[in-house]
Amino acid sequence: MFVWTNFVLWVAQVLEGALDLYFWIVLAAVVMSWIEPNPYNPIVRAVYAMTEPLFDWIREHLPVLFGGIDFSPLVVVMLISFLSKYLIPTLTQVMVYGFS
Repeated sequence: MFVWTNFVLWVAQVLEGALDLYFWIVLAAVVMSWIEPNPYNPIVRAVYAMTEPLFDWIREHLPVLFGGIDFSPLVVVMLISFLSKYLIPTLTQVMVYGFS
């Protein structure tokens, strides 16, 4: 039983680390949108390639309420916070201890 518990805890830690890394990538994309770096820089292209598909999906489904302000990074940060603070611990406890 401890093997299953350790595996579930390891998966939760890996997911938590991936979400933390993605948070910093989203933050870098936000800062880069303010300073408009060289779009041919490989780092800039990598950051945009990792964030823009999710941002575009959120922009399609989020109504524009305040005249062109892009709230998609804020939605992504709130989603990351929800996943890391609520969903991952809840799923970990359910998988390890059951529904009791």
